[in-house]
Amino acid sequence: MAEELILLDEWLSMFGMRARIALAEKGIKYVYKEEDLDNKSQMLLQMNPIHKKIPVLIHKGKPICESINIVEYIDEVWNESVPFLPSDPYQKSQARFWADFVNKKVGDVGGRIWPGRRDEIEVAKKELIEGLKELEIVLGDKPYFGGDTFGYVDIALIPFYTWFYTYEELCNFKVEAECDKLIAWAKRCKQRESVSKSVADEKEVYEYVVNYRKRFDLD
Repeated sequence: MAEELILLDEWLSMFGMRARIALAEKGIKYVYKEEDLDNKSQMLLQMNPIHKKIPVLIHKGKPICESINIVEYIDEVWNESVPFLPSDPYQKSQARFWADFVNKKVGDVGGRIWPGRRDEIEVAKKELIEGLKELEIVLGDKPYFGGDTFGYVDIALIPFYTWFYTYEELCNFKVEAECDKLIAWAKRCKQRESVSKSVADEKEVYEYVVNYRKRFDLD
C-alpha cells in the first residue's frame, strides 16, 4: 500500500529523480514528501542520520538511502516486471560499474560546475565532456544502455539530462555538439512516461542555479 512506502525527496534533485523514475517504471504507488534542504525535516534526519540527504525511500518504516541503492532495492522487491539489472553476473557487474561511473564522472563533476567559481568551472567542463564521451562509446548504437530494454544505467544517467542546459549555459558549450548520440538517447528516454513525469523542467533547474549563484556571489 502507498502509506507503507514514502519517498523523501527534493524535486530538482537528479538523485531523487532516479528513485521517482524507478518507482514509476514499476507502477508503484507511494507517498511523496518534498524536503526543504535548508530546513530538513525530523523524518529525514531520523531516517538518514549519517548523510542527512535525500532521497530516502521508507518501506514499512525502514529507510533505504542513496539513490542507486534505492533503484536496486526497488528492482529486487518489486520483481514481477522487467528487471532493471541483467541476470547475467558479468553484465550485472558492468551495469553497476557504469552507474558508478555516472556518479563520479557526471554527478561529482557536475556538482563542481553549478556551484563552482568561474576558474573551477572550465576544468570541470572538460572532465564532464570526457565522461559523457566515454558513456556515448558504451551506448554505441543501442537504443538504451542495456540494449533494447530501458534499465539500470539509463535510470542512473537520464536525470542529469535535465541539468545539461544549466551546464551548457554556465560552461558555454552544447552537449549535442560533443555527444549527439547521447542526446538522441536522452530524447528517446524522455518519451517514456516514467521519465517525462518524474524529472524536473530544465529551465526550473537553471533558475534555481542562477538564484543560488547570486545568493553566494559566485559570478
